[in-house]
Amino acid sequence: MEKCKGTIIRRIPLTESSLIVTWCTEQHGILRTVAKGARRPKSPFAGKLDLFFEAEFEIIRSKKSDLHPLRELSLTSLRPRLRDSYLQTLAATYFVQLLNQVTEPETPVRKLNNLLNRALDHLEQTLPDMKAILHYEKQMAQALGILDPGQAPAENLERVYHRLPKTRTELLRLIQ
Repeated sequence: MEKCKGTIIRRIPLTESSLIVTWCTEQHGILRTVAKGARRPKSPFAGKLDLFFEAEFEIIRSKKSDLHPLRELSLTSLRPRLRDSYLQTLAATYFVQLLNQVTEPETPVRKLNNLLNRALDHLEQTLPDMKAILHYEKQMAQALGILDPGQAPAENLERVYHRLPKTRTELLRLIQ
């Protein structure tokens, strides 16, 4: 078994009783796990696998696919206030979508993992504003080595990755 620490950035049903849980981790980058039986009411995972939760967990590395069985799980942060308003949830979603767009699966992304956790923790304390969105984009472009001081960070990201998540448009509309 391999121990990890990460933030849940996506979860989708796999079967009637199982979930695919995608994590952003410091050591492995974007990591996909299978939580077998997680959708059952008496599952040991019940109530522990929600978006933006941070946890220490154990996986068994799969030799055949990029889906690794999830074994143990201990929550370290629930970030419940991210669900206080649609705006906070939308901003957190945008941050996660942008991160997902610029990273390769199972490639260590220490700086981006730390940036995401700082951003989510900030959103836990306050409503997002334009300054927070622009700061996140600037820090991401800087960490990726694509920051051009003559352009807005969002333009740098769009130039290299060809598009930004659609949630950005709605987020900016609601903030202004």
